[in-house]
Amino acid sequence: MKKYLALLALSVSFSSVATAQQDPKAEKILDQMSAKYKAMKAFKATFTQTLENDAAKVKENLSGDITVSGQKFRLKMSGQEVINNGQTMWTYMKSENEVNVSDYEADEQEVSPSQIYTLYKKGYKYNYAGEAKEGGEMVDIIDLSPEDRNNPVYKVRLKVGRNDKAVKSWQMYKKNGNRYTYRISKFLPNAPVDATTFNFDKTKYKGVKVIDLR
Repeated sequence: MKKYLALLALSVSFSSVATAQQDPKAEKILDQMSAKYKAMKAFKATFTQTLENDAAKVKENLSGDITVSGQKFRLKMSGQEVINNGQTMWTYMKSENEVNVSDYEADEQEVSPSQIYTLYKKGYKYNYAGEAKEGGEMVDIIDLSPEDRNNPVYKVRLKVGRNDKAVKSWQMYKKNGNRYTYRISKFLPNAPVDATTFNFDKTKYKGVKVIDLR
């Protein structure tokens, strides 16, 4: 059940609000980026995740897609489907045809799938790290570092489109040598959602075993 959280881990701690002086140039870009996503009723993104560890000679690629609306989300990746309606979370494992049901408590989650767009607002210092070209367009690079020294993540690097203020990719660097890179290959703003999008309908999963952990 925790597997997808590790795959999407962007941070594992929510420390106190940052008190250190922040980079005003980075802050302006981050605020514009965050406002862009908050203004959408919902969005859907198709992404590729690459896990690399140079010392262990590891390089693994996974792909998936996610639909997000506020605290609600529906994630599909690596034979798993995770659905959250803001109160209940379902984690479905295709290989076992099994779904775990648990209460959703945002403050206790290791990561919220939409956290990347608001991550900088709590417990992180950030600075402008330069510019580059990605996918043929200019992006601004911003580095975030956690204030909590016990955080296993020591840096998150965001690349934000200069013209549309959209997140094009991000990297997460962990103290254990793992480096996660996420690239958005397709993005649908204001994606259509309805009452069924963020709820698990067991009638669509023939013979599914339901394990209620609430």
